[in-house]
Parts: sequence; C-alpha cells; structure tokens
Amino acid sequence: MTEPFDAAYFRRFYESRRSRVYGAEQIDHLARGVTGFVQWFGGELESVLDVGAGTGLWKGWFARNLPAVRYRSLDVSAYACTTYGHERRDISKWRGRQRYDLVVCQGVVPYLDDAACARAITNMAAMCRGFLYLEAITSRDLREVVDRARTDVTVRARPATFYRRLLARHFEPLGCGLHHVKGGDAVFYDLERA
Repeated sequence: MTEPFDAAYFRRFYESRRSRVYGAEQIDHLARGVTGFVQWFGGELESVLDVGAGTGLWKGWFARNLPAVRYRSLDVSAYACTTYGHERRDISKWRGRQRYDLVVCQGVVPYLDDAACARAITNMAAMCRGFLYLEAITSRDLREVVDRARTDVTVRARPATFYRRLLARHFEPLGCGLHHVKGGDAVFYDLERA
C-alpha cells in the first residue's frame, strides 16, 4: 500500500512553485500574525509544538525570527520526517508529557476519521498550556473557498460545527484559527473572543 503523504504528495502540494497551496512568504505572514496575537494577549512564547509540520516552513520561520523559542515538529509522513527532520508521530495516537505555549496544527485533522480527529484535538489540548492555531478545511471551504487545483480535496468534508464542538471541550475560540486553552492564564475582552 502506498503512503498517502509520500514524495509525490509533497512535490505537488508544497514543494512545486506552480502547484503548491502556499510557500514561505505566506507562512511568514501567518506566523507573524499568530505569534503577534499570542504576544498581544500576554501569552508566553517559549515553546512551540508543530503538528503536521510538512515541509518545515514554521520551523524555518522560528529559526529566523524567534530562535530562542524551543520548537518541536511532528509529522505522520515518513517522507516529511526524513526530508525535513521532524519526529514521526501520529497525533491521534500520541500524547507527549511536555506542554507548549503554542501548538500549531495546519491541515492535519481533515484527513482523520471522526474518532481519530477527536483524539487528536484532545491530545493537542493536553499538551497546550496557552494557544492553539488550528487550520482545518471545512465542507463550505471545499465548495466556496479553496483553489481546487492547489488544494488536496481528498479530505473529510465536515461542517465547521464538527470542529467547533470538539474544540469547545478544551479551548476558547479567539478567531482566525486561534484558540486559547480553557483554564489558561490569559484574559480576553469580549470582542476578542470569536
């Protein structure tokens, strides 16, 4: 059986300038926004867990912009781990003991079945002591938002309410994919909450 996240998958969706969904420039904008909001809200930013780290764009961004941050990257793909230096872990089955100020999970959970998705979010919550940035394509996104030529559309088409329900068990939504772990130290104005 062929691994779904092999070299061909990464070439098409992440490494080729002609067909990739995004590159270093887009992640630069995103990472600046996410880390800027974490700092704006008074969150510590000493440790980061990147789940589904892929081509290592966040890893490179932290190395260039916030090199003092302890960064740990995981991916389920043998190719990504070998090529980009991540630990090979399945977030739906693995939970580490360490807790992180920021957990980044971009494009992972839509590939998981419902039960695995719930376990993954629970595992990330257990390792998060501050903020989660989660990107997950929804059924509406597949119909109305994504560039189908540049996006892997072989994901589970779920409504946003599915993810919101799972996240609400552990996190408070802040908007733009950013969440804060329930019981954390940060305090938010009403209009800062989603």
